[in-house]
Amino acid sequence: MILAESPRRQRVTKLVNWGHWFALANIVIAIIIASIFVFSSPPPGSLTGTVYLLANWFGHIGFMTFFGFVIFVLPLCYLVSNPSAIKATASTIAAVGLALLAFDALLYTRTGFHLSGSSADLLRSEAQSQISQFGWQEWSFLLMLFVVWLGFQLILANAVWKRLDRLMHYKIGIPVTSFFLVCFVTSHAVHVWADAQLYQPVIKQDNMFPLSYPATAKTTMSRYGLLDLDAYEERKQLQFDPDIHNITYPAQPVYCSVEEDKSMTVIVQTDSQPLTGMDALGLAPVDNYFTTASSLDALIMTTLFGVPEIYKDSLAEKKPVLLALPEGVGMPVSIHIDESLPTEMLNNYRQPLSHQHDGLHIAFLPANKIQQYLNSGVNENSELIVASGFAPDGQPDKGKLFTSFDIDADIASTEDLAPTILNALGCHAPVHYYSTGRNLLTPSRNWLVSTSGERIVVIHNAQRTEVLSNGSYEISDIHDNSRSNDPLNVDLLSQAIKHLTRFSQ
Repeated sequence: MILAESPRRQRVTKLVNWGHWFALANIVIAIIIASIFVFSSPPPGSLTGTVYLLANWFGHIGFMTFFGFVIFVLPLCYLVSNPSAIKATASTIAAVGLALLAFDALLYTRTGFHLSGSSADLLRSEAQSQISQFGWQEWSFLLMLFVVWLGFQLILANAVWKRLDRLMHYKIGIPVTSFFLVCFVTSHAVHVWADAQLYQPVIKQDNMFPLSYPATAKTTMSRYGLLDLDAYEERKQLQFDPDIHNITYPAQPVYCSVEEDKSMTVIVQTDSQPLTGMDALGLAPVDNYFTTASSLDALIMTTLFGVPEIYKDSLAEKKPVLLALPEGVGMPVSIHIDESLPTEMLNNYRQPLSHQHDGLHIAFLPANKIQQYLNSGVNENSELIVASGFAPDGQPDKGKLFTSFDIDADIASTEDLAPTILNALGCHAPVHYYSTGRNLLTPSRNWLVSTSGERIVVIHNAQRTEVLSNGSYEISDIHDNSRSNDPLNVDLLSQAIKHLTRFSQ
């Protein structure tokens, strides 16, 4: 006797089949959205890296989307008897999930990090100023956009449901499943090999996709004699190359006006001796001012270009935007470098230690010459900035920034000087076109990133994080230099590195 399936079993089978096709459609949509991550990142630069990129793209996004279906939608097919309720719920889940993926992609292209618990503070601090400007029109537009997206998911769910019998004639379950499974396994297998070999075209993609945790097997391989961990650590130390040769500076053409009738003097201290007599000038201080340059030449370069010393060799033949723009409108520009300082940089700009004309004056002086320069009357008809705290031994040091401007920042660095000066002179071109620093008059973020020798230095939340080329790091308090046992903020570090290397090709 042949027993037919019960109505409930038939309904569950149809819902499960519908769920698989609905999930496949959303996997395709998710892969398309995830292309933003791919095209906003630098190319791998090798065949193996490209193969890994494609395998990881399809494998990880496919797995992540299908896993969401298994967790949130599949149980409903067995627990809820109303198909309309399941379709509505699944459509809402898919709409929210893909909207978060799209938002994460937008966040990644702008900042270099993904949505996570550790990135919440960074996201809130960076988005606060933008969101505060939203009116009811903007919020209404975003709500309407989500409603349209939810409507699309409902239409897709109903279209799959109505055409399910026709779709079931296409026997693509095994080929599609095999394709995504092969991509998933291949990406992790390639990453295990690349991690053991420190193969950068693959390793540098580790943070490309959200919720991505590529497989590693160094400990297991060393246990079976397949990897020498000591040799691995030695090779890892050689992976960091502080020299950047192929750059685009500025990243975009800088078009802006400069008020040539203004006069400004910027004094940068070239030693760590105490700076006296500043209180009498009536300048506003920024107590947390950092310079990370490891040499005098690097200090001069970072001041004028507004980028870390990692770019020093690559920018040797280029002219700083800070000097080119004022010169272009006829503003007098002069560089004063004390004759006792061991540098031959900027000989074309070097002038005697005087202030006999208006315009832009930038002086690099030791502490005992700064007071002499100030007493020459330089501060009577000029806006004034004095930056102190350079440590000749190359250790990131904290000094003070004194200025006649209304600075809206609690922390500052050498790289912030160039964009602040240009904005004060009337140039309002986007800072990220020509500098990794911030305009201190209206700072766009509350963290700093720079380099010192082969170290990456990130300052945020009263902490200084220094990351060495071998991956080791040290976190310390910026006030007393005490060591901290806090975990490394990987999202902030990823964002900082992406920002730091914005001019490299």
